[in-house]
Amino acid sequence: ILLQGLMLGYGACVPLGPINVLIANYALHSYKKALAMGLGAMSADISYLLLIVLGLLKLLDGSWLLDVITFLGALFLLTIAYATYQNRHRLMEKKALKEEKLLQIYLKGYSLTFLNPYTVGFWISVATVSSQSVNQPLLLLSGLVLAILSWTILMPLFIYKSKHLLNADIINLFSIVSALILAGFGIVLMLSLFTA
Repeated sequence: ILLQGLMLGYGACVPLGPINVLIANYALHSYKKALAMGLGAMSADISYLLLIVLGLLKLLDGSWLLDVITFLGALFLLTIAYATYQNRHRLMEKKALKEEKLLQIYLKGYSLTFLNPYTVGFWISVATVSSQSVNQPLLLLSGLVLAILSWTILMPLFIYKSKHLLNADIINLFSIVSALILAGFGIVLMLSLFTA
């Protein structure tokens, strides 16, 4: 059951998504800031985990609140995509790195994850899986949290330690691609409101 939780956790956090893109962007310059983003995202996951324990997450399934979360999440992603593109040339400047405080980055990671309807969907499915593991649901959830925590710590560390292999042109290109990916996620979320 613990292994099942680990696999579920890595399945949720390893694929390329808006949070991993932002963590990678921060990790190119500051491990602390990348970690703050990751811990913010993980805190949002833990918030949903608490909602599962309280049985409140099922209320979101198929409700209008999910549409509100989708809209806000899409808007947030598009805003971040625009800011990432606008600031692509400033990424190498030390001054630009100091402007954003760790708490701001943490809250950005939290908000982006909390307002992501895919996160809601994931945790609703976890609630279903954990209710089927009636014997030891805490073991499943422990594996999940352990996987997310290890990814949050190790992925940005790997990028930060290997950043010396990248030059300014590659980092600029990475920023443009990141902005396009974030905008793509935002557009897909916005479109899902009208196609559902």
